[in-house]
Amino acid sequence: MSASFDLVQRQLDAYNAQDIAAFLACYADDAELATLNGGVNQKGLDAIRKRHEDLFAQFPQNRAKLVNRIDLGTTVIDHEAVERSPGGETFEVAAIYTIRDGKIARVDFARAGAV
Repeated sequence: MSASFDLVQRQLDAYNAQDIAAFLACYADDAELATLNGGVNQKGLDAIRKRHEDLFAQFPQNRAKLVNRIDLGTTVIDHEAVERSPGGETFEVAAIYTIRDGKIARVDFARAGAV
């Protein structure tokens, strides 16, 4: 496993624990979250913090389960199954992580519809 693999796993574990400090520690100060082939939705740690604090408050039992991971060194691609709450909304997402200087610099998300 590469350092990038470990970084993305730490980020996923922090996301599932809803540990905002550990989650943000994985991101570069100028990190971007974007829709694949679309625009940037959040830029910088403050915007990413706000998005995830709101998400965690709205869905306190939200969890993402890793279905598959492709590790290409500075690019890591996760296929995740997300469940907002037990028995609640579910969907699948591909998260394409770009790693720079040991931090997540950008994530491009492609989301499938409800399953």
